[in-house]
Amino acid sequence: MNCSTLLSLVLMLVRLWPCSPSMQNHSAQNTDQSFTAVQRVKHGWVWEPLFATEEQTSVVPVYVGQLKSDLDKQDGNLKYILTGEGAGSIFIIENNGKIYVTQKLDREKKPFYTLRAQAINRSTQLPVEPELEFVIKVRDVNDHEPQFLDGPYMATVPEMSPEGTSVTQVTATDGDDPSYGNSARLLYSLIQGQPYFSVEPKTGVIRMASQMDRETKDQYLVIIQAKDMVGQAGAFSATATVTINLSDINDNPPKFQQRLYYMSVSEEAPVGTTVGKVFAEDSDIGDNAAMNYFIEGDSSDVFDIITNNETQEGIILLKKRVDYESKRRYSIRAKVVNRYIDDRFLKEGPFEDTTIVKINVEDADEPPVFTFENYVMEIAEAAVSGSLVGVVTARDPDNDDCPVRYSIVHGMHLKRLFSINEHNGTIITTKPLDREIASWHNITVTATETRNPEKISEANVYIQVLNVNDHAPEFPKYYETFVCENAVSGQLIQSISAVDQDDSAEGHHFYFSLAQEATNNSGFTVKDNQDNTAGIFTAKSGFRRQEQFSFYLPILILDNGTPPLTSTNTLTITVCDCDTEVNTFYCRYGAFMYAMGLSTEALVAVLACMLTLLVFFLAVVAIRQQRKKSPFSEKMEEFRENIVRYDDEGGGEEDTEAFDISALRTHTVMRTHKPRKKVTTEIHSLYRQSLQVGPDSAIFRQFISEKLEEANTDPSAPPYDSLQTYAFEGTGSLAGSLSSLGSNMSDMDQSYDYLADWGPQFKKLAGMYTSHRSVGD
Repeated sequence: MNCSTLLSLVLMLVRLWPCSPSMQNHSAQNTDQSFTAVQRVKHGWVWEPLFATEEQTSVVPVYVGQLKSDLDKQDGNLKYILTGEGAGSIFIIENNGKIYVTQKLDREKKPFYTLRAQAINRSTQLPVEPELEFVIKVRDVNDHEPQFLDGPYMATVPEMSPEGTSVTQVTATDGDDPSYGNSARLLYSLIQGQPYFSVEPKTGVIRMASQMDRETKDQYLVIIQAKDMVGQAGAFSATATVTINLSDINDNPPKFQQRLYYMSVSEEAPVGTTVGKVFAEDSDIGDNAAMNYFIEGDSSDVFDIITNNETQEGIILLKKRVDYESKRRYSIRAKVVNRYIDDRFLKEGPFEDTTIVKINVEDADEPPVFTFENYVMEIAEAAVSGSLVGVVTARDPDNDDCPVRYSIVHGMHLKRLFSINEHNGTIITTKPLDREIASWHNITVTATETRNPEKISEANVYIQVLNVNDHAPEFPKYYETFVCENAVSGQLIQSISAVDQDDSAEGHHFYFSLAQEATNNSGFTVKDNQDNTAGIFTAKSGFRRQEQFSFYLPILILDNGTPPLTSTNTLTITVCDCDTEVNTFYCRYGAFMYAMGLSTEALVAVLACMLTLLVFFLAVVAIRQQRKKSPFSEKMEEFRENIVRYDDEGGGEEDTEAFDISALRTHTVMRTHKPRKKVTTEIHSLYRQSLQVGPDSAIFRQFISEKLEEANTDPSAPPYDSLQTYAFEGTGSLAGSLSSLGSNMSDMDQSYDYLADWGPQFKKLAGMYTSHRSVGD
């Protein structure tokens, strides 16, 4: 066999090697994937799947399995090294490749461990096999109890549900491995709840086992148990509580508590009065117990019944007034029906009930009753005082038939119009009525029992005042009519109409014509349009304003009343300076000018004169405003003049008489003259005292107040500002006041020896005053 044939055989064996049975038996092999030359086949690992059981407790390591290299000759030349998760602490490996677990494992915390193994030649310390990665799985044991995580459970199912109806489903969980053994396989059973409910063993679905009535019992407590290991011996179990409520359905009809009710009502009771209540019981609740009440028969015209939706009571009301004298007892049939009916239970009977209610009418002292509640009467206007309007009648409905006294509830304006006979109810007028003022009068008449004045009833009387044709027609407004001087004959210059305050059953119709005195000598004619209007036309051509400025046209208006009335209305027609078409504004202006006796030119001249006078008046006012000066400005001018004219040389600080400063004061602030005290002596004495007192001393405050009062009340004294400001020095000052304004003494009269005590700063000043005094002496 040549080399090429050998190479082909080797390549084929390499390709077939992964599919060998040893690989299917979990033998680990490592084959080089790159072939650039002829290579030999490598040996591999031999091992089986490794499992370690959880929760094993042992004082010695527990055998897990063995790893082995196919190069291992069992001569001790190879050693095995284990690395990865838990290597050395949880898992150890011996020299022969056997693996042991040294600690208790928990599958629920860690289900598998990934490790790596190496086979090392002891002589060369080199690996003889590539590193192997393998997994040790933790095998589960039944160490967890089932748990109902969502408990306790609440469920609701309609009452009378058929058997097999699903109520709810409970589900338990188990922490064990569901893929290994039966540790996590659960089985459900019913501990409490038979024979009403059942549970499916595998799914935990709770179902109805029989029909139940909520009115008998509306709540059930069911206990469900879940066991693992399919319920085998040694299995763990857990229980859950399920509270099942039965919801209501309408399976019970209403029933009256009584088959016969007795009630009474007074004949005085008004419409809407509550006569009594009936009640029907329904074992259902909520909307299923809702019901409606009815009254059957003819009694429904007198009585009515309504349902109180909160209490489900039937309230019987008075629908029509009852009369003891007419009927003393009523018997009515009340019916109750469920508002919402379940068709599934119709076969069990009608969901309704009936009862009898007997109602007695109680006699009462009733007020008088009028024959009619409302009376309508008529009377012609202008009827004389004392005319009959009508009669009202009332009677006592009681058996004793007490006499009745009538009266009118007068308003302020009706008191003088109508009166009533208190014995027979006859209403008469007290003064004539005018329909044009009020066409209707509404009065209230009362009827009172003579024996019991508290029993009073009222009736409304509506009196219509019938029209009498007592008003003649007239113009509806003042017509402002103009005619042009150049108007032609037959020209329409005004349309007129009429109004009448009277009513007419057939409608008003007016007839227009010229009065008899204006028929022949008038320049105008009247044309009746037969529609309650008329037109005024010219009867000639041309009018001259100089000859006649205005025409007064008497127009006769006749109505169709009974008897017919006429009136004469005067239409004033003014001649206007125009051609044929009237300009109302221009004609008004011309009429005004003509009435004033002025022409247009004269009016323009008058307006021009008025405008000139207005301009002249405004100019005079403006000039006076410019010349006018404020009093303050005059005072300032006066001050400036006094200052300028005062050119005398003063005598120094001692000269207080050189200028009369009172001239600077205005007369408006002059005060009553008070003689001023001699203050020279006071100043020196107070000055000496000020050296020992502070600014808050009472002496200081008294002195300042007195001097301020004197300065304010003495208009002839100069302003002693400096005196008030510098009269005192602070406590402890070596220098007193330097002001001499308050002193009338000369330097000769004063002693300046105290200046020498002021210190070196005032040495020169002390020398000046000392030498001056020596010279004077």
